[in-house]
Amino acid sequence: MAYRKTDRVREQLEDKRLRILSATRHLVMEGGSLDAPIVEVARRASVATGTVYRYFPSKTDLLTEVVRLASQHELDVIAGIAQSDARARDRLDTAVSTFVDRALRGARLARLLIVEPIDVGISGARRHYRRALALVIARIVADGVETGEFAQQNPAAAAAAIVGALMESLNDALATESAVTEEPSVDLVDEMRAFCLRAVDASKTH
Repeated sequence: MAYRKTDRVREQLEDKRLRILSATRHLVMEGGSLDAPIVEVARRASVATGTVYRYFPSKTDLLTEVVRLASQHELDVIAGIAQSDARARDRLDTAVSTFVDRALRGARLARLLIVEPIDVGISGARRHYRRALALVIARIVADGVETGEFAQQNPAAAAAAIVGALMESLNDALATESAVTEEPSVDLVDEMRAFCLRAVDASKTH
């Protein structure tokens, strides 16, 4: 009986934690991280304000976990594309266009992942996201080099440059509040696809 009760308590605790994270994520998507005060997070999660602080000692801790989970989800999407059986060129094309399009369509959350001023804790989660994304892109580039689709190059260096270019382009695109209220820019998606493919394309090197 004691074992079953422990399991039940653990499930209840985890349920509260997930509700808190879900409420925070929705508030960020509605208005940005500044519009996710702990009191409102608690109300939406149907828990006491003190309960939020028992799970997350500060708002920074809470937002850091939101960034970690959201970035892992985005990374899983791109990793799924990278692991497909398509040609390396097609995988890179799809990965880049998907990454940019999802960021633009989920602009407020993407601003937290990429743009908004942050402290050290959230910055660490962002750096982990960038490094993990670069590893996924590097695998695609390495496959393309092996098949001759891409020029001979250092896949890790190329992937780091691609991720840097993607983040910088999105940093500019998401910097203003209008970016989260207007339709995503198809031009930016196409421009970044073309740029990234040119960067590794064997036919464009001399």
